[in-house]
Order: sequence, then structure tokens, then C-alpha cells
Amino acid sequence: MRRKLPAPLPPRHGLDPARLRLPDEGPWGTLLEHLVERLPRVTPERIEQMLREERIFGPDGPLGVGTAFAPGTFVWFHRDLPEEVPVPFDVTVVHRDEHLLVVDKPHFLATIPRGRHILETALVRLRRDLGLPALSPAHRLDRVTAGLVMFVITPAARGAYQTMFRDRRVHKEYEAIAPYDPELRLPRTVRSRIVKERGVLAAQEVPGEVNAETYVELLDHRDGLGRYRLVPATGRTHQLRVHLSRLGIPILGDGFYPVLTETPLDDFSKPLQLLAKTLEFTDPLTGAPRRFTSGRQLSSWDAPEEWAGSGPGSR
Repeated sequence: MRRKLPAPLPPRHGLDPARLRLPDEGPWGTLLEHLVERLPRVTPERIEQMLREERIFGPDGPLGVGTAFAPGTFVWFHRDLPEEVPVPFDVTVVHRDEHLLVVDKPHFLATIPRGRHILETALVRLRRDLGLPALSPAHRLDRVTAGLVMFVITPAARGAYQTMFRDRRVHKEYEAIAPYDPELRLPRTVRSRIVKERGVLAAQEVPGEVNAETYVELLDHRDGLGRYRLVPATGRTHQLRVHLSRLGIPILGDGFYPVLTETPLDDFSKPLQLLAKTLEFTDPLTGAPRRFTSGRQLSSWDAPEEWAGSGPGSR
């Protein structure tokens, strides 16, 4: 296997530069001509400006406007960052050792850069604040869900921890606050087929082979609300939210299920009352048992006045 070429420019804000391999052949006389066609979301004027400002690099240094198209070579550059709404909640470190970092993520903070969320993500914050440029996620947690997320510090250990999640060797428990229905018989295991299409915000349950399974247990109830323990056996997108909505008890603060409701990115009131509470597994490197628990609480249950007043959703 060929070794990946090192980037000729350093990370920025904890993010590595984008890397493009130029085609082995093509009609372009200059790099500028190719990039204008290759990057349709970036204006030709912006690409030319980046070349003039020496912000696009080849293996030996910055490239200029007149750089000839060189088939099969690589170029690197940092993409322009979108304007982001600051997320006014902190990430709490739960555990850190040589290989592993476990954090307690707040609501509204994405796990990894994607779309309109780049700097305001747990990965970028942690890389920057902890000085861990090679940090990578072992799994993901929805932006609107709070709780435990695990990252890998050393690249050599990444595969072992990510494979553990892929092979479902991690026991995960969640806590959710949703309406209480005295007629709903619990505990029970919900099974269905969930499909999430690319570009479509909400997932759907469809006929077919089961690919999503969730154990649902009522822990307590009061004032028309229930506190539920959720244990997913699978990890489909939005699985817990879809399954509770299917039972007729949609999670408080859910803007997707049962009805899709658009919420401004700067609206931090009424967050989804879903918490990734526990991660438990056998460490693939040491064989030692591991168990981590979130220290956050869901305010609709633990501080209902705060929830009613549109305060932060987990503490």
C-alpha cells in the first residue's frame, strides 16, 4: 500500500486541508481551469483569488494563477468556512488515557464537521482545545442529542475502536423524556425497518426486513411525563426517535417526529430530551472492562421550571 503524501500546509482550526488528486488526463491547460470545473460550488473569482493569495499548495509549496495542469498530481487547500452560530455549551471530558477520549457532549453541538457545522463541532473543539490534531471519532451522536461520545487519540488504535462499534460490541443505554401513556404496555422491544434517504431530513419506517431494534423501559412517570430507558441493539439514523414516535410517545423537543418542524440554528430552547447515558464494552487493546456514564441530566424531568422557561436542556 502506498503511503499517503503528507499535507504541505498545517491544519487550521483543528481541520486538515482538503486534498484533491488531479485526473491522469484532461483538456485543461492550467490548474485554474480544472479547479473551476472541479469545484462548481466555488466561484471562479474565488478560486483565482485563492491562487493569487497562495492558498492552494502542491507537494513543493504554493501554486499560482498560471500553474499548468499537472496530470495525476495532488493539491491541498483549506476550504472557506461557513458562518456559524456559536453553541454556548461546553464539552466535558469524562475520561482520557493514551488512546481513548470520552466526552459528555451538550445538545446542539455536532460531533464532526458537516454542512453548516464546522468549527462548532465536538471534534474541532477538542482537537484545538486539547492539542490533539489526530483525534478521530469512534462513533457519532446526533447534533441535537446530548451525552457520551468516544474519540480515539492515536491513529494506530482507530480501527480497533471503530470496529467495536461497527460490530455492535458496545452496550449503549439512553435516557429519554416523553409523554406518559398508561395504556402503553412496557417494557417491550420495538423492531422495524428504518430507511434514511440521502438529502431527506427525516427517516422513515418501511415494509421489509427488520434492521432496527430498541428495548424500551419505563423508569418513572409524573405529571403526564415518562422517563424512559432505551437500549438500542442496532444503530440506524434517528432510530430511538422514530421508535418512540411509533409508540405514540415522541421524545420532548423532537422537531422531526412525528411532524417535521424547522427550527433556527440559534434557537437553543426546548432541546431534544434524549441523553446518551452509558457506554460499556471490553477494551479491544487491553481486554479491560470499561463503563462510562454521562453526568448530564434532562431538564424537562430534573428541572421542569427551567424547561418551561426555555433554558438549556441538559445540565
